[in-house]
Amino acid sequence: MALFPALLVLGACSAPPMDEQEAVATDAQKAAEAAAAPTDEAGKATEAPPVGSCDATQVQSLVGQPYTDELGSQAQQDAGASSLRVLKPNDMTTMEFIGERLNVEVDAKNVVAGVRCG
Repeated sequence: MALFPALLVLGACSAPPMDEQEAVATDAQKAAEAAAAPTDEAGKATEAPPVGSCDATQVQSLVGQPYTDELGSQAQQDAGASSLRVLKPNDMTTMEFIGERLNVEVDAKNVVAGVRCG
């Protein structure tokens, strides 16, 4: 009987069971950490992003010029891209990175506002 009060005291000190929301949040955090890109101790990515043949640095001079189909074709060729995507204001776009694609962003007046690969 002398052990019974000691067991009650030790039982009261144990952590209460997690409620369902905490358990779900913990599981989600673990899954997110497992899915994250590999990093080193400093938090820098240890894998390079996908590489493609596109080089947008070759066509940055197009920013500020009116966009035409001919300009787009020449930009695609100069950047070494296998495909071209023209992005207009409020266009719906996908977020996948395609390293061989040149994206030409135009403003409401159809003037080139930016050029990037992906």
